[in-house]
Amino acid sequence: MIEQHCLAMRHSVKLVELIHDDQWGLPTPCAQWDLRQLVEHMILENRGFAAAARGETEDKTAWTERSFGDLRSDYAESAQRVMAAFGEPEVLQGEFWLPLIAPDRRFPARQAISFHLLDYVVHGWDVAATLRQPVDYPDDLVELVREIADREVPDGPRRLRPGASFQPAIAWQEGDSALDGLLAVLGRSPRWPN
Repeated sequence: MIEQHCLAMRHSVKLVELIHDDQWGLPTPCAQWDLRQLVEHMILENRGFAAAARGETEDKTAWTERSFGDLRSDYAESAQRVMAAFGEPEVLQGEFWLPLIAPDRRFPARQAISFHLLDYVVHGWDVAATLRQPVDYPDDLVELVREIADREVPDGPRRLRPGASFQPAIAWQEGDSALDGLLAVLGRSPRWPN
């Protein structure tokens, strides 16, 4: 899973590098965020997960400190930071404190990393869709993330709550790609913005 995670992260870095200064205000498939807000969220999440992988259990600063310079550079640095943290030899034996998900519990490392992997495959697609760029994830990566989505993100009323990470699943058509199916299961229209 660590190799697939690195692949998804490297792909997202390439996509963020394509953003031009006049595109930060574009709407994204994450209806509550424009492109700037989405990338800021991704940076904070990378910083937070990296801190969690390194054993942080009390200080939420990495998750919440909104200190940004050039967002493209900040994103690349945060992606490198989280890949390095997840690549540490003992990381899979640990537990992660994810205060923005559940501040009173710890998650097994594999589960926490799977959350991040799912988010970055989907957010990578969000950035690509916003920029009208193609996404070419390998089939095995999409299949792995679909398994994670089916296990960790059940459809239902929780997805209707304010601030829910994903919207209710939508119908997808026979013959759609595996990525289209993954997006639909997570409430994203593969044909966004249509």
